[in-house]
This record gives sequence, C-alpha cells and structure tokens, in this order.
Amino acid sequence: MPRLRIHRTTWPRPALILTDTPRPACLDCRGEGGHNRDYGDHETGEYAGTEWDPCPCWDEGRRWVLLPFLRFPRRCRPHVDPWGGGYSDEPPF
Repeated sequence: MPRLRIHRTTWPRPALILTDTPRPACLDCRGEGGHNRDYGDHETGEYAGTEWDPCPCWDEGRRWVLLPFLRFPRRCRPHVDPWGGGYSDEPPF
C-alpha cells in the first residue's frame, strides 16, 4: 500500500504533485527510501563518488500532477532608470 503525500515541484514546471513515500517501518532502509553507497576508483582505490540505491519499499517514480501552476512570461519593457540618470534638454518643472 503506497503512502502518499502532496509535494511542490519546480522542475520541469511548477506544480503540486502527489508522490509516494517510503515505509517508515521498513527494516532495510528505516524509512529513508534507500542507501548511499560510496565507491572508489579501480586503479587507485581513491574515493570516486556516491550512488543512491533505492529501497524496494518505495517507488520514487510514482507521482501524479495534481495542479500545474501557470508561468507568466516576463514582460519585455525598456529599462527605465528611476533616478533620471541621463541628461535631458527639457527644463525641470
């Protein structure tokens, strides 16, 4: 049985999504959803990075978009300096 929660995402577009969460009583991951695994270079034995191994109690690909947010385009307007910043041949009134 999936444990669902509402989550806000910004990629690929802003939206509210319904997503699955890991089981809190899972004996393998203890509710974290997986394990970090460090690995090293085969030749030197030095640290080369970390990989994420997801737990079978959780499907991180299970998600449904509930409410997509609208994107408003930025208005193209000329840059206007609020302090005047330039010279004018009109007298001040």
